[in-house]
Amino acid sequence: MARRSDPPPATMTELLRAALRGAESLRQVERDTGLKRQALAKFVRGEQSLRLDLADKLAAYFGIGCRRKDG
Repeated sequence: MARRSDPPPATMTELLRAALRGAESLRQVERDTGLKRQALAKFVRGEQSLRLDLADKLAAYFGIGCRRKDG
């Protein structure tokens, strides 16, 4: 029986967590963005949320955008 793949991430939080999990290393993300590695790790584990300005910085780093949904 074929396995179904997981659905794509639906929220900005899920998108950012997936991007961080796929990153070369959290240390590199820290160097490139100035965001603390410990905070990023806690965010990935779901122990902490991010302020909106930090989420914006991460989204820009990973090339993740958002757009208004019509209707």
